[in-house]
Amino acid sequence: MDGRRLVSSGAVWEPVVGYSRAVRVGGWVSVAGTTAALPDGGAVGGDDAGEQTREVIRRIAAALEQVGAGLEHVVRTRMFVTDISRWENVGRAHGEFFADIRPASSMVEVSALIDPALLVEVEVDAVVS
Repeated sequence: MDGRRLVSSGAVWEPVVGYSRAVRVGGWVSVAGTTAALPDGGAVGGDDAGEQTREVIRRIAAALEQVGAGLEHVVRTRMFVTDISRWENVGRAHGEFFADIRPASSMVEVSALIDPALLVEVEVDAVVS
């Protein structure tokens, strides 16, 4: 596709699964579900859902930057958490980055993520005018 830009995180499973960290087509940018996973297992932030969320959003910001966007362009976030009782820690960390941007957001509890150490996964959509 003309104008389609792909961003890779370098994860070994991207070509196996067939996905990109982020895709930009025109002004539309989608960032795939992002976690705080460490290469050898575990997560940045350990058992702290808020710190995992901060790391996730920093990784999302880096992916957006690679296609000429930033957090200020985010119009939608989807947060997947493995324990909804930690919603406030996740929500407050989200708010540290998005308090003034105020994208449409969802937070849902899921039974598990790909590694038991992962507590949060976030995906975003952004529009660059």
